[in-house]
Amino acid sequence: MASKSMEPVPAARATVPSKSTVVASESTFGPTTEKTVEPMAKMSTRASRPLNCPMKEIMRRYDNYALSVSATTRKPRPGEEEGREYFFRSTEEFEKMIAKDELIEYARYVDNYYGTPRAYVEEQLEAGKDVILEIEIQGALKVKEKFPHTLLLFVTPPTAGELKSRLAGRGTETEDVIDFRMKRAKEEALGMDRYDYLLINDVVDECVEEMHQIIRGEHRRSFRNMAFIERMKEELKGE
Repeated sequence: MASKSMEPVPAARATVPSKSTVVASESTFGPTTEKTVEPMAKMSTRASRPLNCPMKEIMRRYDNYALSVSATTRKPRPGEEEGREYFFRSTEEFEKMIAKDELIEYARYVDNYYGTPRAYVEEQLEAGKDVILEIEIQGALKVKEKFPHTLLLFVTPPTAGELKSRLAGRGTETEDVIDFRMKRAKEEALGMDRYDYLLINDVVDECVEEMHQIIRGEHRRSFRNMAFIERMKEELKGE
């Protein structure tokens, strides 16, 4: 799901060693997001995340990724910690962040704001990490619009029935919430073809490896290696 992209933030440059942003989206139709690696790969996933989320596994398996932490105005759930699952903010605080351009993207979902803090992503990119943004489709497309080289990954269960089963299996959602998320999934499915890659999250290990290989491959794209290309051209002039 991801790969480096040097766009979602001015700090991300397309040089050989540079990192990228990955946006992973799992939308309600295919919960992740995740936000994948660096501003190059982006995953949409806010609406509903499945158990055995590929994002958690790719973070556990590889040390070159950083999972961006979103800010939200919703209340913390039992077991959630500030700065781990989310940066929890009041509506007033969040709107101040919007006014100060402190968010790469933001959206309103189920009466709450969700957004990606710019400072955290820039810090991780500067540290040489591929930053994964695990966000819903609305935010993912906003990032792609601002930073065209961002890599978008859409993660989805193999069937709509499996998605509903995963949501019900979490044991934390009411029937009304599940119905709402399935309705939202139908809407998000209409935008799946706007993503760069589609990943089927059937067997988690396979999904994670496929995501990792896609991101690695993105690093070799010629437009992400212009510094190397220009250097080779200069060196060959003297041969």
